[in-house]
Formats: sequence, structure tokens, C-alpha cells
Amino acid sequence: MFTWLLNFVYLALVTVASPFLLWAAVTKGKYREGFAEKFLGSVPSRPEGTSQHLWLHAVSVGEVNLLAPLIKELQQAYPGVTFHITTTTKAGHELALTKYAQHTVSYAPLDFSWAIHRAYRRIQPDAVLLAELELWPNLVRFADRHDAKIGVVNGRLSEKSHRGYRRIRFLVGALLQQLDWIGAQDETYAARFIDLGANPDKVQVTGSIKFDGITPDRQNPQTQAFGQLAGLAKDDIVWLAGSTQNGEEIIILEAFQAAQKQVPSLKLLLVPRHPHRFDEVATYLQSQNVPFQRRSQLTAERCGNGNILLVDSVGELSAWWGAADIAFVGGSLGNRGGQNMIEPAAYGAAVAVGPNTWNFKDVVERLEAADSLTVVHDAESLAAFVVKASLDTTWRQQQGKRAREVVLAQQGATARTIHGLKPLLDPPKIVKFRTAA
Repeated sequence: MFTWLLNFVYLALVTVASPFLLWAAVTKGKYREGFAEKFLGSVPSRPEGTSQHLWLHAVSVGEVNLLAPLIKELQQAYPGVTFHITTTTKAGHELALTKYAQHTVSYAPLDFSWAIHRAYRRIQPDAVLLAELELWPNLVRFADRHDAKIGVVNGRLSEKSHRGYRRIRFLVGALLQQLDWIGAQDETYAARFIDLGANPDKVQVTGSIKFDGITPDRQNPQTQAFGQLAGLAKDDIVWLAGSTQNGEEIIILEAFQAAQKQVPSLKLLLVPRHPHRFDEVATYLQSQNVPFQRRSQLTAERCGNGNILLVDSVGELSAWWGAADIAFVGGSLGNRGGQNMIEPAAYGAAVAVGPNTWNFKDVVERLEAADSLTVVHDAESLAAFVVKASLDTTWRQQQGKRAREVVLAQQGATARTIHGLKPLLDPPKIVKFRTAA
């Protein structure tokens, strides 16, 4: 009864949202792909002959990226293990196809009972690992029916989400009780999971996997190649504004134009968060009569030579951060709650964010405690930060050094996660009973 009630609620929500979904599909190209995988659960089947097959679910680009160190260490700990990676967003799917081409990748089934049931039958996972937190009732409930363990890795539960889930604690608590293991990023998140009803014996603090898998080496081949492609010179001061959201590019451009008056060698790398906004940002720059180049139009024969580069590519931001002397992490001047600032910190850039960073509150607190993060509020304060970081080399380098040390001190979460997952992934021990003489 509960299952069909859920199906009815989901169908009602889809019906109500259908005008928006249709508009987004037509105007932005969203939601068009993977219909059979999403609505019918028609995902690829488990490869034949596999001894251990894991279903890893990552919502979008950020979660897809954090799977890399986890997959690498799982392969070392469990030779022969294979993976089926599902994502929700188009950007996440495209990145997963590129980043994990040797594994099975598909869109995640929506939480309709028939789609989830069919996906489980086709994937036949030994375990399902949910990146950060995806508490879909049927996805969680059906794991046991299909003899699969299920757990959360890199678990995160923001204060806002915690408040919202408390209103339906009777439902959330029942779902959390069905999870076999929860690896929480910190003590605060762990306490929130337990408060909502998770079994304390199944909750473990592991740290954040996002601190792992980062190569804080500016000399890595991809970063070097990107620097050449962009035409960056040794004496250039490179400012990268990454994961920017709607409205932030206006502030960034104003700050860049103000800062460049005092720092003529300043270069701006602009990386919007969502691929569907690449053309939108390009149109805005054109409307401001600002000379710029698009990364997609650069080649080895036609390298960059301007002051502004619009990085209109997916899955490259990590390496581009390595080219930055100065970093601004977007999603923090509006109401999105911020984006991941760990990578620019790891590379030793002088990092700034806006005031709204609740999605990464723990990371921000660590960086601020080490005096390695600057909070800006508008174009004026952002320009002042860029100018100071550009002209005061000692200050910039000290900021970067402290930020890098914070990141390195937090690494090791992946190893702790693998250890915590052992009861889910190790083959069950066969107990032999000795017959009486």
C-alpha cells in the first residue's frame, strides 16, 4: 500500500511540474535524455562473470568527481570488483561517461517502484553506495529485497536539510534505520543523522572524501597543457572565478575591470557552474563589448591571447584551478549555498568566497580558522581582494600556503570509508559446526 501511495505522490508531482520540465527540455536541453533508464529502470545489466558488483549513485558533477578516489581504493581492496555508476543530472552523466569510461554508467532510475525494482534486477548489486545523501524511499527499501547492502558514503546533512527532515522524522527515521552503514563527514553531520533516527552503531565519522583524490601539484600535465592552451605567461596574474551562478558574472566582470586598472597583467578565467549557461554568459560578455575567448574554440594551433577566457567545458575545472594564483568560488554571492572551495585551496591559491556558503560550512570554518579564506560581499570588496592578492605577493603566498596545509591535514577519509564498508563488502564468513562425536 505504501509503495503505491508513493507512486501516486510521485506521479502527482511530475504532473504539476510538467510545464516547467517541458520548458527546461525545450530551452535548456535538460531532462531529454535517458527516459527509459529514468522512468522504466532500463539500465544496463550486470556484466557476466563478475564476482562483486557495486552500484554507486552520485547526483551531479561534484559527487561524480568525489567517486574517483573511492573507486581507486575499492579496486585495490577488492580486486575484480566492478561498478555501475548512476547520476541524476545531464552534466553529471556526461562527466561520468568521460571520467569512468571503463565502468558502466547510466542515468539513475526515478523512485517509482517499477523503475527501481527493474533497475535492481538488471544491476544485481552486491551493495549500493549513495554519495553524500539520497534518501529515496524505494531505492533504500528495495535494497534488502534484492539481497543488496546499502550505505551512505561522504554523508552530509546541512542544518537546513536537517530541519526539513525533522518535520517528517517518522518517514526519514524509518529509512535511515534500513541503511547498513553511514559514513559522515564530521561529528555534526553524524549527530544529525542519529537525531533523525539512524542507528548510532551504524554511523561512523570518516571525514570528507572531497579532501582526497586532489593532486595539489601545479606542474601536473593537464594544468600545464591548459596554461599553454590559454596562452598564460609566467608574469601573468591569473584569477579564476569558478562554479559561478546566475548573477555572479556581472559582479565578477565589474570587479575584474576595476582591478585590472591597477593590475594590467591580470587574466580572468571564468567557469560557469552549469553547461547550459555557457552561451548565456558568452552573450552577456558580448553585450558588454568585452573581448574574450571561449575555451571550446582554442586548439594547439590557436591558443588564447586575451585577458578573459570563458571555460565552456565540463569536467576540467579541477585542472584549471591549478593555473590560478587567485580564486573566487561561486554559488556564494546568491542563495545557492556555495560550491566546493577545497581544490583551489589545495593548489595554494588565495581563495575568496561570498557570504553564503552553508553547503560547505565545515570547510569554510576550517579555512577561516587558519586565516586562509577571504569573504567578499560585492564587486567592490571582490576587486579589493583581487588587487591585494595581485600586488602583495607575500600575502597571497601565505594565504595559499595555509589553505593548502588545511586540505592536506584533512586527507585520509577514503581509507577510513573503505574500512567502515568492510562489513558490507567482505564476503560473509561461513561458520562450520562440529558434529558431536
